[in-house]
Amino acid sequence: MPKVLLFGAGGVGIVYAFILAKGGASITAVCRSNYTAAKAHGFTLQSQIWGTHSIHPTIVSSVPDAKDYGPFDYIVVCSKAYVGISPTTAELIAPAVGPDTAIVLCQNGIGIEEEYVSAFPDNTIISGVVYLPVTQVSPGHVVHGELEQLEIGTFPPLPSSSTASTTAETTDKAQAQIDAVAAIFTAGGGSVKVYADVQERRWTKLITNAAWNPICALSQCSDAAFLRTSDTALGVVRRAMLEVVSVARAKGYTNITAETAEWQLSRAVGREKAGGEGKEPSMLTDVREGRHALMEVEPIVGNVVRVAKELGVETVTLDVVYVLIKGLSLRSTT
Repeated sequence: MPKVLLFGAGGVGIVYAFILAKGGASITAVCRSNYTAAKAHGFTLQSQIWGTHSIHPTIVSSVPDAKDYGPFDYIVVCSKAYVGISPTTAELIAPAVGPDTAIVLCQNGIGIEEEYVSAFPDNTIISGVVYLPVTQVSPGHVVHGELEQLEIGTFPPLPSSSTASTTAETTDKAQAQIDAVAAIFTAGGGSVKVYADVQERRWTKLITNAAWNPICALSQCSDAAFLRTSDTALGVVRRAMLEVVSVARAKGYTNITAETAEWQLSRAVGREKAGGEGKEPSMLTDVREGRHALMEVEPIVGNVVRVAKELGVETVTLDVVYVLIKGLSLRSTT
């Protein structure tokens, strides 16, 4: 039975604990704010796909406490992605990383993998793009919507990692590890796709995230509500999305086009026209709950702006959005 350490047992982590356990893995979950509730009662999942379930993995409060339940075949990181924060997540999970441990990053943004590659150069790093509408309504209790999809690929991509320092044995091991974790997800009823280069998928999701997350947080509106604020609101969001497209294309991801952005934008437009409440991105939730410092500003927005500057791509709208959301993240709530 494969052993999985789950780091970050919030909404996404709890859903993945359910899927991975159902797929035949032994789960140890590192819990922080919800530790007391999870230790006493486990997790509760209410899902539009799978119904209501109680989940009872091994619960620990820290990575060192999890070591007795290893060695781990996989560490699945579902915590928020932060840049320049000490200690890094790589440092936090280090006590549980063995020579054969693959690290699966189920996190938002771009440029998140380097700290793990630097810390664990001999381990397989699997980068994941998550589509999972889920909310933790109380400690250990999550409500999940109608969508669940995970897109994964090794970092760096295996075809481009055949360098003098990368042996065929290392490549075969990484391929076997990503195939095995995909099989566990599939056996657990999850939807998983493996990509040779998953970074294109990261940039595709970023079109939505880099625009809507900060704009909704700054305006304190859902996406549909923001579109109703003025006749120019739609154009602002569109410009931010198209700037992400331009940066992605300059990076070489030419399958990402203006049409990709328009399709993503149309989903929010549809919600606005239907008169619904709209979607509340994670940054907006953080602001409403006073967690300004916990917004994923750098991986979702800051890294896009930095890559744009490196490549000589103008991001006029995102430049303004970035400095404003960065300022909000540093605002004292006292």
